[in-house]
Amino acid sequence: MAAGPAILVIGPNWVGDMVMAHTLVQALRARFPEAPIDVLAPPANAQIAARMAEVRDVIEFDFSPHRPNLNARRTLAGTLKGRFISAYVLPGSWISALVPALAGIPVRVGYLRELRFGLLTRIVRMPAGRRRRTAEAYARLAGAAEPTPPILRVDVANRDRLLALHQLAATGFVALLPGAEGGAAKRWPAVHFAALARRLQRDGNRVLLLGGLRDQATTAEIAAAAPGAIDLGGRTTLGDAVDIIAAAQLVVSNDSGLMHVAAAVGTPLVGIYGSTSPVDTPPLTDRRALLWRDLACSPCHRRRCPLGHTDCLRGLTVAEVAEATLGLIGRRVA
Repeated sequence: MAAGPAILVIGPNWVGDMVMAHTLVQALRARFPEAPIDVLAPPANAQIAARMAEVRDVIEFDFSPHRPNLNARRTLAGTLKGRFISAYVLPGSWISALVPALAGIPVRVGYLRELRFGLLTRIVRMPAGRRRRTAEAYARLAGAAEPTPPILRVDVANRDRLLALHQLAATGFVALLPGAEGGAAKRWPAVHFAALARRLQRDGNRVLLLGGLRDQATTAEIAAAAPGAIDLGGRTTLGDAVDIIAAAQLVVSNDSGLMHVAAAVGTPLVGIYGSTSPVDTPPLTDRRALLWRDLACSPCHRRRCPLGHTDCLRGLTVAEVAEATLGLIGRRVA
């Protein structure tokens, strides 16, 4: 059967948002079953887009609004001319809609956000109160009433290589993910993660620490306070992280991109929320326990606590997280 006209998805800049972009990709596949789907992705997220089964090709380009690079955008647009019938623009900036407009892609779909009249040919209206519900918002761009949970493919050979390299057994460890790009107000304290690591180890669990380059100081602090924990903070690619998380027995994570990765590879998880809300950005899986104190000041969606105390996170005890964690593992808390 001949392929239909191709569709281009302009992917988001954050890891979690890129995972949730799979809700749009799946909705597009259901609506246009014969159309090839390509994703234009920033280099940091290309490995996530490549794990989506419906995606034909990933085109890497740094289209951050902080780096206009107009000449580079014009050049890229020239390479895209005549290749796509439609483009779905997920980032909210006006400049993210520029490339498909310059490429002359006939149908360009997105939310209004930064006054993108003229750049978009079809502006989808965001229902009141739904702006932060990312997975739902992405799926709605393709007309889906409800988002289908994201699924990321696992590279089995790479997973097995990583397990052998670090002397781990599949489902034989708990992964702790103490980072979050959204700032300190999204991060459960490192001292709490360290105490949880010690408690898990006391119960006979191996503990692995994962995160990006910016999380290295945090994972090192936790590893120093929990001897025996394996520290891979900043030592894996994003693709490696997908495969390691897929092999974990369980994940404990802040509200972060890697939390959504865990959901998308089917690993049970405990999600910790501070300045954000599990109502808006829940991991789309049934294998989860979500912890949120729901204070009067929450969710503030700030990078740092505007009141200076971060009680939404500091007040969440190690005992509470351990109970949720060991409950999902299937063991009683000592």
